[in-house]
Amino acid sequence: MTSDKTPGLIATDVDGTLLDEDERVTPRTRAAVRAAVAAGATFVLATGRPPRWIQPVVDGLGLAPMAVCANGAVIYDPATDRIVSARTLSPEMLAELADIATHVIPGAGLAVERVGRSAHDAATPQFVSSPGYEHAWLNPDNTEVSVEDLLSAPAVKLLIRKAGAQSADMAAELVKHIGAQGDITYSTNNGLIEIVPSGISKATGVAELAGPLGLTDADIVAFGDMPNDVPMLSWAGRGVAMGNAHPEAKAAADEVTTTNAEDGVATVLERWWG
Repeated sequence: MTSDKTPGLIATDVDGTLLDEDERVTPRTRAAVRAAVAAGATFVLATGRPPRWIQPVVDGLGLAPMAVCANGAVIYDPATDRIVSARTLSPEMLAELADIATHVIPGAGLAVERVGRSAHDAATPQFVSSPGYEHAWLNPDNTEVSVEDLLSAPAVKLLIRKAGAQSADMAAELVKHIGAQGDITYSTNNGLIEIVPSGISKATGVAELAGPLGLTDADIVAFGDMPNDVPMLSWAGRGVAMGNAHPEAKAAADEVTTTNAEDGVATVLERWWG
């Protein structure tokens, strides 16, 4: 896609991209998104966040777009609070990955993300961690269980956490040992690795939403800032990295906009819907 072709679909990461440094949708970004939607463009979120963390973004936008969650493993409709689809790691695969992780990264804690029928399905504990797991950010909805119980049910994501480590270093070690078992990525360099089912990424999630609309990668502009955005940025017709983006995200993108603190998403959208 060239910058003078109006995109049919906008896909954007949330943290570090759509949201500013205070985790808010600024008035300018909100206006740019709403102008695009009013003109007929489809707008979707593509995030590492689980469905239960989408509502604040919906509130900030003033609209409820479809959301690709858990780095592509989950499609969520916040308008109806419904999990549309979920790709999971089986208990057997989780056990294999956990065994590798604990041997390659001694002292690492484990956690999983599970999904029910909705973002707030009380029957399904959604974030489940091993004893002593140290969170990379505030997470008040944690259920701590034994490692055996942790690995006993399908999950959309396995998290490997080691406080004080660098995610990039952890990924470099894990990739030597994990092949087709799952796809390794990270959205923070604060000692946290996320593994989703093999072949799943934000790109596959966005493609799942674009296909029924008759849209292809050439019709899509995508925004992101971290390594978990790389597949989407390189696949989309126009991949846009934020000014604050990780070097890998910038290398995968077609262009670099201003930072998330400077309304980088709006800066690009206003070319077509200014």
